[in-house]
Amino acid sequence: MGSPVVHVEFIGPDPARLRAFYSALFGWDAPPGAPVHPAVSDEDRYAFVEPDPDAGPAAGGIGGGPGFAAHAIVYVGVPDVGAALARAVELGGTLVLGPVRNEGGAVTVGHLRDPAGTLVGVAGPR
Repeated sequence: MGSPVVHVEFIGPDPARLRAFYSALFGWDAPPGAPVHPAVSDEDRYAFVEPDPDAGPAAGGIGGGPGFAAHAIVYVGVPDVGAALARAVELGGTLVLGPVRNEGGAVTVGHLRDPAGTLVGVAGPR
């Protein structure tokens, strides 16, 4: 089996509106103030979606702020974010972000665009 999807984010210029939207649409509870690297979201506006024991294994987050473009991103778990980003570039992808380390959440993340231009994230311990 390949690497799993480990996190999904919905980022936009009005995170409170996004949280309200996804709460109303899917019943997600996402209180702001979760640890996040400032390259991903305004730190005081990021929220992890509270886990639902009946839902799938992927975690979720909602955040952003006035300087962030609206987008959704799927994160794939990898053991080494830098190595995964380098490999993506070798395969024709484009580096967008990272690797950057969020010490508060003890995770390293990176963003890339695949050859078709789709934004994809990778996350891991280093």
